[in-house]
Amino acid sequence: MGLRELKKERTRRLISETAQRLFAERGFDAVRVAEVARAAEVSEASVFNFFPAKEDLFFAGLDDFGDRLVAAVRDREPGTPVLAACKREMLGGNAWLEAIDAGDATARERAQMVVRVLDGSPALQARERRALDRIGAALARELGGSLNDQVVAGAIIGLHAALIRLTRSLAADGTPGGLTAAAHDQATEAFRLLEKGFGAY
Repeated sequence: MGLRELKKERTRRLISETAQRLFAERGFDAVRVAEVARAAEVSEASVFNFFPAKEDLFFAGLDDFGDRLVAAVRDREPGTPVLAACKREMLGGNAWLEAIDAGDATARERAQMVVRVLDGSPALQARERRALDRIGAALARELGGSLNDQVVAGAIIGLHAALIRLTRSLAADGTPGGLTAAAHDQATEAFRLLEKGFGAY
């Protein structure tokens, strides 16, 4: 990554982290994009350059993961099943749960904030559904776009959505020390179920 790209990524991360802090303090609906820009010391136009809508600020991580998931399928080695590529990406580690397992109180507070803000914002709930739909559609296209491809992509995204809910629940309410292992075990079992249905797809 060149210096220009690195600077842009740092700015993007600063804006996202600033927005998350403000959302945690006041709730998603009460925070305006202009306030995020002032707190991050960037222009409002800069915020919109990175995040076209306010909801995008909240789901930057989900969108980024979706891009990585599609790339994992697109760039998999010849002969590697789609499910294996997705499994590798989705079970590659969860920094959030690992931090909470290690006793990071800030990570636990952030998890509780995410759950609280999402529960209180229909706009965010709708944005999350659109994000998952977009990822599923991109994955289906990458697989070829047939009906079977759409079914497989839908199952993978359904599993992804379930894992998101599980992770949030464990992060917000689980007992630190075994959260990462619990999530990994349940995700592995869920993939085993898909593999029984789709074989080496």
